[in-house]
Amino acid sequence: MLTEETNTSSWMSRRIKNDEIVKYMDHGRDFIDDVLIERQLAEAPKEPDPRQVREILAQSMAIKDLSPEQVAVLINVRDPGMLEEMRDTALRIKLKIYDNRIVTFAPFYLGNYCVNRCSYCGFNNDNCDAQRKVLSPDEIRREISVLAGEIGHKRLIVVYGEHPKNDVDYIIESLKTIYSVRVKTRNGHGSIRRVNVNAPPFCVEDLRRINEAGIGTYQVFQETYHKETYARMHPAGTLKGNYNWRLYCMHRALEAGIDDVGIGVLFGLYDWRFELMSLVYHTQELEKRLGIGAHTISFPRLVPALNSAIPADWPYLVNDEDFKKIMLIIRLAVPYTGMIITARERADIRDEAVRMGITQMDASSRIAIGSYSGGTTDAVTVQKEDRQQFILGDTRSLDELIRDLARMGHITSFCTAGYRCGRTGKCIMDLLRSGTEGKFCKLNAVLTFQEWLDDFGSEEARKAGEPLIDKEIAQIKEKNPKALDIFMDYHRRIKTGERDLYL
Repeated sequence: MLTEETNTSSWMSRRIKNDEIVKYMDHGRDFIDDVLIERQLAEAPKEPDPRQVREILAQSMAIKDLSPEQVAVLINVRDPGMLEEMRDTALRIKLKIYDNRIVTFAPFYLGNYCVNRCSYCGFNNDNCDAQRKVLSPDEIRREISVLAGEIGHKRLIVVYGEHPKNDVDYIIESLKTIYSVRVKTRNGHGSIRRVNVNAPPFCVEDLRRINEAGIGTYQVFQETYHKETYARMHPAGTLKGNYNWRLYCMHRALEAGIDDVGIGVLFGLYDWRFELMSLVYHTQELEKRLGIGAHTISFPRLVPALNSAIPADWPYLVNDEDFKKIMLIIRLAVPYTGMIITARERADIRDEAVRMGITQMDASSRIAIGSYSGGTTDAVTVQKEDRQQFILGDTRSLDELIRDLARMGHITSFCTAGYRCGRTGKCIMDLLRSGTEGKFCKLNAVLTFQEWLDDFGSEEARKAGEPLIDKEIAQIKEKNPKALDIFMDYHRRIKTGERDLYL
């Protein structure tokens, strides 16, 4: 009789398909050249000329990618006045492309079994203190009832460990379950309209199956692009120990027909300057080889985790000012991309990030397995290391975040129309570069925000949000009069109880 350990070993042996790595490589070389990146960083001027910096900012403002050499220049900017010019340009770019809207989502961890032994992660297979669980269909439904029926989320990022218990078949079935749930709300019904997936690397065949299940963006983070550090953090002989299987995952995803891919790095494992340059190389490689760059770039920063092997004096931990600079430079370097900052970070850091070009944030986040339906006190107020991958820094509810964003002049968008109207992949990238997508998103953001306020908003949220909606409608009248009649008809219908209307 086969043991579970034998079955797991057999499953692991079939995971990595070497031919789906080498086919994308250049004569056996990958696109992250450690020596070249270090040289570009070393050769960049230590005190950049303001005229050179302003020329780079003008290129960003024209929605054109920056070269790695230009990124290296921006990394070295330390003058307070020039940094302020960079911040001002980053915000203007964000408003030009995405307007003043922030997309919200919730993280949803479905399983924390994992065969890997990453030094920094609470899901580490060697971590015997972690409480392991994979959610059943009934448990998933209970979680979605809270997410969609009580909190009001429309978009999720679902997270899976790498293990046969939550392999591709489980992912597909769990997605079907999530999409099937409809919950009665104050004035209508709640449901999850789009599910993004954060999962391990898969082969092309499995990625095609996941795509057919109806996902939004597919995320896989390299964690660190620095090869020596990668090997140190991910032991040889583990699935995650194969650097290039992970590095070329997005090539396979795009080949499999997944339109939108998300990349990221765990800042704090190695020198943030090197990692930032590598992110730029990655999105430009995807653009060059497959015609579509990164739909989103995420900024997880190393935070405490149960039994992590990262010492408190680890030399590459990223301070707050450098972390904000990282986000600022990505907005300038890849001006069209969506940028995600999660509740790993403190509320004050996330509020500042909004002013530097961030486009997506989570809220009411609970990352212990099964914690949405498990009670607020247990899941948020008292976080439990043995049930979570890491400790959250911002535990604001969605209602609280919406109020704070509204007071800063930002509208919260629950729109998922682009996925359902075919505005994905190269289409969405072209629309973002031209500034056209913002016109659709402005209309749909207001409609979805009104729907959320009516169905879920507290009195305080409605007081903060309703005047902002009035201001948005005035802008639509001024800047997009051709769409005004259909927009106002949809807005009226939402106010009288119809749901999920979009242009």
